Amino acid sequence: MIPTTLGLLFGMLAIGLPIGAVMLLLALGLDWIFSPMPLILAAGELSWVSSSNYLLVSVPLFVLLGEILLRAGIADRLYGAIVQWIGWLPGGLMHANIGASTAFAATSGSSVATAATISVVAKPMIARHGYNERLFYGSIAAGGTLGILIPPSINLILYGWLTSTSVPALYMAGIVPGVILALVFSLAIIIFCIIRPGLGGQKIETSWKSRLESLPSLLPPLFIFAVIIGSIYMGIATPTESAALGVASALLLAGVYRQLSWRMLLEAIDGTMRTTGMIMLIVMAAWFLNFVISAMGLVTSVNAGIVSLGLEPMALLAMIILIYLVLGCFMDPLPMMIVTVPVLTPLVVSAGFDPIWFGIIIVLLCEMALITPPIGMNLFVVQGVRRRGSLVDIMIGVLPFMLALLAMIALVIAFPQIALWLPELIRG
Repeated sequence: MIPTTLGLLFGMLAIGLPIGAVMLLLALGLDWIFSPMPLILAAGELSWVSSSNYLLVSVPLFVLLGEILLRAGIADRLYGAIVQWIGWLPGGLMHANIGASTAFAATSGSSVATAATISVVAKPMIARHGYNERLFYGSIAAGGTLGILIPPSINLILYGWLTSTSVPALYMAGIVPGVILALVFSLAIIIFCIIRPGLGGQKIETSWKSRLESLPSLLPPLFIFAVIIGSIYMGIATPTESAALGVASALLLAGVYRQLSWRMLLEAIDGTMRTTGMIMLIVMAAWFLNFVISAMGLVTSVNAGIVSLGLEPMALLAMIILIYLVLGCFMDPLPMMIVTVPVLTPLVVSAGFDPIWFGIIIVLLCEMALITPPIGMNLFVVQGVRRRGSLVDIMIGVLPFMLALLAMIALVIAFPQIALWLPELIRG
């Protein structure tokens, strides 16, 4: 049963089918081959149940929030301001890529939106300042991954939904690791630019006057982050309602910058519908696939097989990390989470690990999947903006940041309080 399932999965991924279609076809195939009853009859009800959860309403709202910020020109102003403050470091604008990604991640909740936005803004800087394209684009692809770790995060919302874990607690747990990971990415850039100075481009010249004048451009992301997170922890709004407040704040800022128009709104809504449609197709297909493999007894078999190994807690965690690293080569983070988290989380919790801490580990592994060849989503997003050269250049450029991510995962495992300190502080 398991070899057939894996064979069908990797076979359809190999021929390039969209991941939502792959999961739906896999569920139908397994139903036809193994099930004594037509499980497809439950597809309609399962699709409704999986897509009508109140918490998931926040997904299109956060996507719309990112679309508005991009089209209102706020991302361009943010990038320019960050260049003024950290462009002097070895690696120059590559640190601005990481810094702008960090700030934009605190408003968008999406890695793909973050990578696409910063790619568009930063692209003209490469030739102008003589940067190594591989490392420069690699820093954008890696920085984009912060979009699913720093709250508000769509992936943390989905993890909370799948495991009945507090989303506000997950949000708090993602802040410190997100900031530390951004610093680790910047450290990787500094190390490589010290070893090979030619990678870092021309030094960015600025003045304190320019820095001070740029400060207002740093305020919009901080304002939206404060609205979203503050409304949750002041008890004013739920995570879903805070997403709506974030959209309202973005519309207000677009009006302040005189970018609010019917055309801009229609473009933002169109982009939101496309992205949300893709996400919800994946959610519904993965939910039906989970139902089919559970009805087949595959989940029970996998759990029993893992338990029978008698692994120590750290060995179990190491095996799970290895599974995610392999799956990340072939699957996008969203379906990977929806398929695996309901199966693995009970095992991890029974082994004594905190579910909030494990959620951060899962999201870090999903970040790795976003830049892991051959189908890391951020690699294709950045290459799509680049529109020339080979995808291999981006794959080579992200290698230092993949090592940085592995180091960050090891750091959170060694020091769980990196993720748990802030939730415990707020709870206390």
